[in-house]
Amino acid sequence: MYRDNTLIPSEAIRLLALGILANAPASYAELAREVRHFTGRIVGPSLDLVGAPLEVLKVEGLVTAVDAEAESEDAPLTVTEQGRAEMLRLLSANVRPQVSDLNKLIIALKMRFLHLLDAEGQKVQTELLHDIGERELARLTDLRQHHAEESGHLQDWLDLEITQTRARVEWLAGLRERLA
Repeated sequence: MYRDNTLIPSEAIRLLALGILANAPASYAELAREVRHFTGRIVGPSLDLVGAPLEVLKVEGLVTAVDAEAESEDAPLTVTEQGRAEMLRLLSANVRPQVSDLNKLIIALKMRFLHLLDAEGQKVQTELLHDIGERELARLTDLRQHHAEESGHLQDWLDLEITQTRARVEWLAGLRERLA
């Protein structure tokens, strides 16, 4: 993790893999395919998100074969108790306030695996994301006001970003209410 308790790219991949296996066992090949698919659809191809091989999860004791005697590549893997604790730790990490591909991935991961947290953890994470959205909205609104007299297309683009951010904040407020 970074000093501000936010995830680094390899930890985002680790969270994704552990979350997938916490939902249902999968073979190494299925897991790798799902990790590539999800990250590729959220942020596109990225060398930053290649991360350490998923095989490391086995070495670290975070995942294990469902059937301990079936040690083939096709053997379904599942998350261990240590892996579940690591997944919950990663799922509870902070999110940086600025928009970036990594942040989009981390927020998508939080939404995908939020149900794996207890009720209080879900509320805390939803509140965190809502607060980040409000700060992002304030930042964009300030930027829009600062450049209000300029010509060009910045105003239109900022209006689009503000509309999208406002919709995200409202959606998160609704989620927060549903979890209350």
